[in-house]
Amino acid sequence: MTLGKKLNYIFWSSRPISWVNTAFPFAATYLFVERTIDLTLVVGTFFFLIPYNLLMYGINDVFDYESDLRNPRKGGIEGALLPKSVHRTVIWSAILSCLPFVAYLLLVGNLQSGFWLALVLFTVVAYSAKYLRFKEKPVLDSLTSASHFAGPMVFALALTDVTLADAKVLAILAAFMLWGMASHAFGAVQDIKADREGGIASIATYFGARTITRAALVMYVAAGIYLLTLSWPANLVAIAAIPYIAILTPHLNITDDKCESANKGWKQFIYLNFFAGMVVTLVVNYIATTGG
Repeated sequence: MTLGKKLNYIFWSSRPISWVNTAFPFAATYLFVERTIDLTLVVGTFFFLIPYNLLMYGINDVFDYESDLRNPRKGGIEGALLPKSVHRTVIWSAILSCLPFVAYLLLVGNLQSGFWLALVLFTVVAYSAKYLRFKEKPVLDSLTSASHFAGPMVFALALTDVTLADAKVLAILAAFMLWGMASHAFGAVQDIKADREGGIASIATYFGARTITRAALVMYVAAGIYLLTLSWPANLVAIAAIPYIAILTPHLNITDDKCESANKGWKQFIYLNFFAGMVVTLVVNYIATTGG
């Protein structure tokens, strides 16, 4: 296989459409707290933009190869279908691309931030890697997946002087975790058939499509309520939960036999994340510029 083809597989395995979902929480949090653009912001943002995603999704594509062969969604923006000949290349590319960034972030950080970074990286690997496979442990799979996106935010906070036990911080983190769990749970619904055929357990295969879709709706509502507890104008971020709830509603009676129909809503979620990011950006920018 040519170098160009290998690079193409590596690129798509990192899920470019999702890069911003992990880089934004780190960058927005660090910039909002520190109010400065420094080397740590640049290095951390780039790390969570590309190497982090290659590690997370590359490992997933390698260890999910057998089940991905049965999954019609794979082979595009929703997940690469990697030939076995590039599995080793993807794994080593992910590890080597992360090392210099992790080394720098550990060096400039503190004991607390180092702990959180190590924990986040462990969950990224544990989600898919052989012998750990958190993704096959119902409920733990959604919790772990949510941590992949909330983790960069926690790490950014740990790099600063912000107290993680602060009530407002905890409300935001709780909302973000519920948001991530809901997204993962609903995303797992569309794969129920493929996962069962591949012998893979998930929160959706265990509880069923209808139960999980309704649970996801409850988690989105709960996330919105947590955000509403914030003071004005930060509580405006809760607006971002409304479209997710609207998209889920038509699927509340979905059955396992019709699980693939959830893919329509999931594809909308992928692009809706950019809307949510815009809402957060506007609110954070307003607070930063007005002190509101």
